[in-house]
Amino acid sequence: QVQLVESGGGLVQPGGSLTLSCVASGTISRVYVMGWYRQAPGSKRESVAAITSAGTTNYADFVKGRFTISRDNAKNTVYLRMNSLKPEDTAVYFCNADTYKLERYWGQGTQVTVSS
Repeated sequence: QVQLVESGGGLVQPGGSLTLSCVASGTISRVYVMGWYRQAPGSKRESVAAITSAGTTNYADFVKGRFTISRDNAKNTVYLRMNSLKPEDTAVYFCNADTYKLERYWGQGTQVTVSS
């Protein structure tokens, strides 16, 4: 089992920045990729960014150049730095972890609201 706990969401004005954190615990040695998804009201959950255990990153086109995913292996933590936020970035952001055993785990989500 892998447990994920997100933090760092909140209300920010357009053009502002936020950093989300996701702390993993449990059998994290099985995890090979961690990422962030988001889900806006009435919309499907969509992938935002991912990072492998080797540090390879991948981003959705709509966040390229604005968001940065990183990880601190010593702290078992993945971060999502979000710059130049737009109202359309408003969503619940979920941390996820995929394991070598094809298991998928989710955090509880953290709300990000971009509004003036």
